[in-house]
Order: sequence, then structure tokens, then C-alpha cells
Amino acid sequence: MDSLFKYKVAVVTGGAFGIGRAAAIAFAKKGAKVIVADWVEDYETVETIKSLGGEAEFVKCDVSKSADVKRLMETAVSTYGRIDFAFNNAGVEGISAPTHECTEENWDRTIDVDLKGVWLCLKYEIQQMLKQKKGAIVNNASVAGLVGFMNIPAYVASKHGIIGLTKNAALEYAKQGIRVNAVCPGVIKTPMIDRFTGKNKEVEKQFESQEPIGRLGEPEEVADTVIWLCSDEASFVTGNSMSVDGGWIAQ
Repeated sequence: MDSLFKYKVAVVTGGAFGIGRAAAIAFAKKGAKVIVADWVEDYETVETIKSLGGEAEFVKCDVSKSADVKRLMETAVSTYGRIDFAFNNAGVEGISAPTHECTEENWDRTIDVDLKGVWLCLKYEIQQMLKQKKGAIVNNASVAGLVGFMNIPAYVASKHGIIGLTKNAALEYAKQGIRVNAVCPGVIKTPMIDRFTGKNKEVEKQFESQEPIGRLGEPEEVADTVIWLCSDEASFVTGNSMSVDGGWIAQ
């Protein structure tokens, strides 16, 4: 247990699966109490944390809905008294199609969850953190927020938007004790990637071949970066978009 995290409170959206699940468990292992939020009512992350001796509660939340996000943050405060850390991770990949074939429905849903959802979380997290005069927030962007990827225009636009939003919030609250950063994962072994590849081993090998490090990333590797960005060891880091990508964008 890490004394920097003991008795602190973390909120993780999209915490039922993948990177969010890994981050929620990582916070708990460090000693933080965790609010796990997801629009899928799945308690496995919470059960895992409790089996490890940690404290956690699940809140069903659609981050694209203001009322849901407001209730999520109010639940965190009413349950544990504060919000010290937040990982705004919830997101969808949308439907693959080139820009001229992207539907308005797909565009709206992807932007609503991936970008509006992060903004709504920031809005209510920061309101609470201003009262506390301290807090650390990490938004989950993507390497698709740093470079273009064909056939996912809404996703790429949303992730670029998250990086801009991260910089903006970091500047606004830098002198008020609130740090805001982003992580930009590469291709990570998650259910989202399984959906994207259809679990086709040949497609997975194509992604692996594009990774300079020669393999796909693990959710825990992104989670470790989130933990570091929230820790006092990163006290002089804000407004940063940190790649966790095996060297993808260095090519």
C-alpha cells in the first residue's frame, strides 16, 4: 500500500473492462478507495478489488448524459467524502468507415461519449476538487489523438479533442492545485481491440508488426502510467499528453 494513495478516493469511468478495469484495480492496490463507473452493469472489477482487501463501489453511468455524470460525482462524495483522483476513460470506438461514409448517428454517438463525456466528467470533478483545493485528473485519449487513422474519423476527432480539452483545463486550474493530463495508448489488448480486429489473429499480427516494440500493450501498462500521473511524483506535470504506445508515433 502506498501512503500517497491511502485514504484517497479515485473515480474511474469505463471501469468494468480493459484499461479502466486495470486502472481501478491499480488505484485500489495503492490503497485508494475506488468508484467504478460504467454503462454496463458489471461488478467484476469491484468484486476483484474487494477480494484484494480494498474498498470500491459501482455506479452505473452513461458519461454522455449530464445527469448521470453529476450523480456519479455526487455518489463518490456522499460515499467517500471527496474525489482526489479521476481517470476519465469511458469511450467507444464507433463504426469503421471512411469519412464520406461515416453516418451522422455514428458521429454523434462517438463524439457524445468520447469527447462530451470527458468534458462532463471534468466539469463535475473540477467543481469538487476546487472545494478541496487539490486533485489530479487523467483523460484517456489515444495515439489517434496525435496522428490520423483511416476509417475512424469520429474517433480520431474525439481523441484530438480530448488532448485540446486536457491542455485547456490544465492551464485554467494549474494555480488552484488541480493537475490535468492525458494518456495516449497505442494498441492495447482490450475488448475494444478485440471488437476492432474481430479476434482475427492475422489482423492482430498486423498491428503487432506496426509496433516498434514488437507486441501489443497490456492494460496494466497504461494503468501504471495513470497512477504515476496522479501521484505526487508527477507534481510538476500538467497539460501533458503522454504516449503509452510501444513507440508507435515515434516512427
